[in-house]
Amino acid sequence: MGIFSTVAKGNMGEDFVAKFLRRNKFKILERNHRNKYSEIDIIAENKEYIIFVEVKSRTDDSLARPADAVNFRKQQMIIRAAKYYLTYTNQSRKQPRFDIVEVYLSEHNNKPYKLNYIPNAFSQGGPYAVF
Repeated sequence: MGIFSTVAKGNMGEDFVAKFLRRNKFKILERNHRNKYSEIDIIAENKEYIIFVEVKSRTDDSLARPADAVNFRKQQMIIRAAKYYLTYTNQSRKQPRFDIVEVYLSEHNNKPYKLNYIPNAFSQGGPYAVF
């Protein structure tokens, strides 16, 4: 499987999640936001939170859960990117939240058919937590 098919699957998954978020009253602020720390798949907001969404798409035949790919190192990169985003866009009026969405794709046609939304999947903790 080539890089283009992986990118295409990721884009299909992100489109599927963006539609889901809009249907559930989230406002999409940005997609594929990149800064010097990392890329954030989707930045959205609702009445309470600004939400940094990591989308992981996998086909039926995958042995691991999609969320397993968001390891501690990846989480820290997303948190740093979110802090940078909040600092430089004046979006810090709401509490940030870090969600993961698992998207399951059909192995026959690579179309998304199911998602598992994991709100507040990870957070910055410890004595020096900024938020």
